[in-house]
Amino acid sequence: MQIGEVAARTELSLRTIRHYEETGLVTPSARSQGGFRLYTEGDVARLMVIRRMKPLGFTLDQMRDLLDATDRLDGGAALDADEREALLGRVSTYQEAAAEQVEKLRIQLARAEDFADTLRARLPRDAPATRTA
Repeated sequence: MQIGEVAARTELSLRTIRHYEETGLVTPSARSQGGFRLYTEGDVARLMVIRRMKPLGFTLDQMRDLLDATDRLDGGAALDADEREALLGRVSTYQEAAAEQVEKLRIQLARAEDFADTLRARLPRDAPATRTA
């Protein structure tokens, strides 16, 4: 599929996808005769991993490291036990970091909801919502 379809499916901008290509996080699987980038389902899955990591505060280097580990685990090449264990350890570290970030976001969301409720409680029940410019 071409970059426009990938952008629509991943909800990433064309610019963002191109940036991830420039930084080496994702590479189009092929190019059309006209030079258009062509992506596979695997490329889309890779972009979705990146998209999910971004709001959790992971850096591009961390994204690259995790993708390298999962690529090697999924690559089909024979891994010795020590190498496999090291790769799984890297993935586990990212899973733990993601879980910590999710918990922090839950706390932030609860605080934001409490704040919105506090403001709502200060308004008369029959008052129309007002907007300021």
